[in-house]
Amino acid sequence: MAKRRPSGDGMVRKWDDGRWEGRIVVGHKKNGDPIFHHDYANTQKELTDKLHQSIERYQDVELTEDSRMTLGEWLDIWLAEYKEGTIRPSTMKCYRQFIDCYIKPQLGQKQVSLVTSQDIQRMYRRLKKEGRIHEHAEDGYGSTPCSTEP
Repeated sequence: MAKRRPSGDGMVRKWDDGRWEGRIVVGHKKNGDPIFHHDYANTQKELTDKLHQSIERYQDVELTEDSRMTLGEWLDIWLAEYKEGTIRPSTMKCYRQFIDCYIKPQLGQKQVSLVTSQDIQRMYRRLKKEGRIHEHAEDGYGSTPCSTEP
């Protein structure tokens, strides 16, 4: 009889091609169905290590279907639903430009639920080192050329 895994340790199975798959529940859909996170590895030990890292990453986090959206999508919603009409048009234009020029190119494609403080620190370091390198015509300080005009 096979050993039973501890509760909350995820599901592990071996595929016919020799790869190992692990799955943990990271949240639930509106209808109650689970949202799974899958990890794959070549060995059972490697998979177990990945699963334990995933369990730690998602610990005490109840994800929903909305949390699968990318940071770029969420920032667009944030601007449209939470900021528009509450800030001046010039501030809105500034926010849009910062998001489009600096945040989206580096973190825009990453799922909101997977953005870490390390990702943000990396982005800040990269911007400090590489960004804002061109002379701004009006203000005289450096900024990366970016246009939000269609």
